[in-house]
Amino acid sequence: MSANSTQHSHSEGRPKVLIAGGGLGGLTMGLLLHKAGIPFEIYERATDVKPLGSSMFLNSTTASFFKQCGIYDEFVAIGKYASNILMCTEERKVDFTMEFAQHEKEFGAKGYMVTRPQFYGLLQRHMPKEHVHTGKKIVGMDQNDEGVVLRFSDGTEARGDILIGADGAYSAVRTGLYAKLKEAKKLPPSDALPLPFSTICLVGQTLPITTKEFPDLKHQGCLFRRIIGTDKMYSTNKEDEAFKNSDWGPEAAMAMCEEVKDFPVMGGDGKDLTLGDLFAWSSKDYISKASLEEKVFETWYDGRTVLLGDGKLPGTTIPANDGRVQFSPSGGVGATNAMHDAIVLSNYLNGLPLNPTAKDIEAVFKEYKNERISWVNNAFESSKVFRTMVGQSLKSKIIRQFFKHIPGFVMRKVESRQFCYRPQVAFLPQVEDNGAFPRVHQPSLYIKGPQARTQADGSSEQPVTAV
Repeated sequence: MSANSTQHSHSEGRPKVLIAGGGLGGLTMGLLLHKAGIPFEIYERATDVKPLGSSMFLNSTTASFFKQCGIYDEFVAIGKYASNILMCTEERKVDFTMEFAQHEKEFGAKGYMVTRPQFYGLLQRHMPKEHVHTGKKIVGMDQNDEGVVLRFSDGTEARGDILIGADGAYSAVRTGLYAKLKEAKKLPPSDALPLPFSTICLVGQTLPITTKEFPDLKHQGCLFRRIIGTDKMYSTNKEDEAFKNSDWGPEAAMAMCEEVKDFPVMGGDGKDLTLGDLFAWSSKDYISKASLEEKVFETWYDGRTVLLGDGKLPGTTIPANDGRVQFSPSGGVGATNAMHDAIVLSNYLNGLPLNPTAKDIEAVFKEYKNERISWVNNAFESSKVFRTMVGQSLKSKIIRQFFKHIPGFVMRKVESRQFCYRPQVAFLPQVEDNGAFPRVHQPSLYIKGPQARTQADGSSEQPVTAV
């Protein structure tokens, strides 16, 4: 790459950012870069984005972000307040309840269930559409001291200063980056291993249905239920699966629907429903079979390229949790961590010196990982606990008994370890946090604009002025 062809910095000296992946993480990152005044482009491989996936639970740990971006009221309007999780048996009886009713008082905000398509729509409405490019399948990438380049299957290229891989578990950016690091003998052995498999599941949403069909829809809040199977394990072991592309098409999803159609569902007013009823009320095009893996990658960045957490990729049938860590959906932390990644990374990118060097860029990537890694590991362990809890092993039963009998004050202390992390965007007006449990220290919150560049001798250049 020549110097002339790779100079993409904005006229004010801000770096141009290329985002691979138009999922939740990519859109959140784009929205924040837009608000920071940092030039960016998003490249999504799908051409027809379908509303695949189910719903997400977003709580006090992301409420400040919505408020800072001025979209909290819109978020609440499309969400359903969830005050608890009802853990139920196959006999359609509530076994025990995990309460969230005190979260507004304790952690500053309520939690809401929101459908994935509506949430994508919310983010898309607040971002310039011309910065999102669909039908862009990445087939190659390169980076050097001068910049980065993405090559697409349609023969086009995109060039910039920074590349963010937010394109999921089977990320083209991560694959390309790791291949080059492996060739250079710089890739940790653990990152070269295949993704460890945990579960296969079905994800989807029904079409609009009435309270006559599903009586519990008359409730204003969200009835968040988890039915724990005891007679069958509605999952598949990796050893029993041939992981071929043909296993993940619509036919495979319909075959799995047939296998689990008799699983009980609680409809309310004594109406005994099954998953088969929900399938009958759904568009088959929007039911997908998902392979779920769990792993925290050691390598998050190299040079001008960095990996970002992401939710399920829109427009695909095989979901991708994340570019640098895979979460089981049982813990409900994948979407939240994608947003936390975007908040922290955007804070550090906003603090880059004007006309940053490759060394400047890699330095902020290191700070981004240092700030996020412990919280990612905590969330990863939490997701494994919730995944195990709905199983049938002795460990699963012990975990359920723990949550069933744990005293309320102990539960609050356990929850505070997760919900005290409520990051805010440094370059937007701060919002008041009224949680009884104070939020933890956030290093990136103190970066308000482009910073001075550190010299080789340890001294600093004259501070630059934020644009």
